[in-house]
Amino acid sequence: VTLVESGGGSVQAGGSLRLSCAASGDTYRTVYMGWFRQAPGKAREAVSRIDRDGIIGYAESVAGRFTISRDNAKNTLYLQMNSLKPEDTAMYHCAADPYSWRVPVPLREITYWGQGTQVTVSS
Repeated sequence: VTLVESGGGSVQAGGSLRLSCAASGDTYRTVYMGWFRQAPGKAREAVSRIDRDGIIGYAESVAGRFTISRDNAKNTLYLQMNSLKPEDTAMYHCAADPYSWRVPVPLREITYWGQGTQVTVSS
């Protein structure tokens, strides 16, 4: 499975960005997909996760501001990020696995990862 993210960039606080993640290869193994982020000097955080039936989990830090979705026909994952804050600044990675994981702390390794896209929010 190959995951390729796009849509990162720089935005002012209060602004919005939409991330996309295109999956290819053995996509039948991408039952669960989600987004992680890691800022310099901080631990990696599972931001959100969604399965093929649309069951969703969010970290408290983004609940109410971020919306995860997926288009199974296009094998594409999205993250709509609204009301962005400077503390949302991080490298955002798309991830996928045949099995679920906990949010915000997965407690296990996730199988497939994208290369990441940078999100920078200025105050």
